[in-house]
Amino acid sequence: MEKQQIVDMNHVMSHVMSNIASLIAAQKTTPGALLPILHAIQESAGYIPTESVPLIAQELNLSRAEVHGVISFYHYFRQQPAGRHVVQICRAEACQARGSAALEAHAKAVLECDFHATTKDGEFSLEPVYCLGQCACGPAIMIDDELHARVSHGKLDRLLQTKRGAQ
Repeated sequence: MEKQQIVDMNHVMSHVMSNIASLIAAQKTTPGALLPILHAIQESAGYIPTESVPLIAQELNLSRAEVHGVISFYHYFRQQPAGRHVVQICRAEACQARGSAALEAHAKAVLECDFHATTKDGEFSLEPVYCLGQCACGPAIMIDDELHARVSHGKLDRLLQTKRGAQ
């Protein structure tokens, strides 16, 4: 990596950490502040940077292990930046009974990535989710904040193509 790129990345990370410190300060006195702080950080940065764990722990008087334990326990929290679009496929029993396992396999093949991963082009992240509230109309998926029900392989392909074209 070139020196200029390293300097630019350090500047960006410094800005991100400054923002995270502000988010922590704004909520650290709230009872049960850890989850609201983690949600705020992810909303702002798109993920929970590893570098933020010591700061969160210090400000909330927790161990780093406690903070990391909460981050890793909840599948919602990301520890790496997500792709431009997040594709969530429901894996709850009702959707499984309606074909979500085959849809998962199709999505993994089309996107060429597994769950908790991002496509090589950075366009899509693929995530499992355990109920989108569409039990009668499965299999269900969510792309970004858009819920889709009765998703076939063809419908998934069209939705992904639409997202690719919406740049």
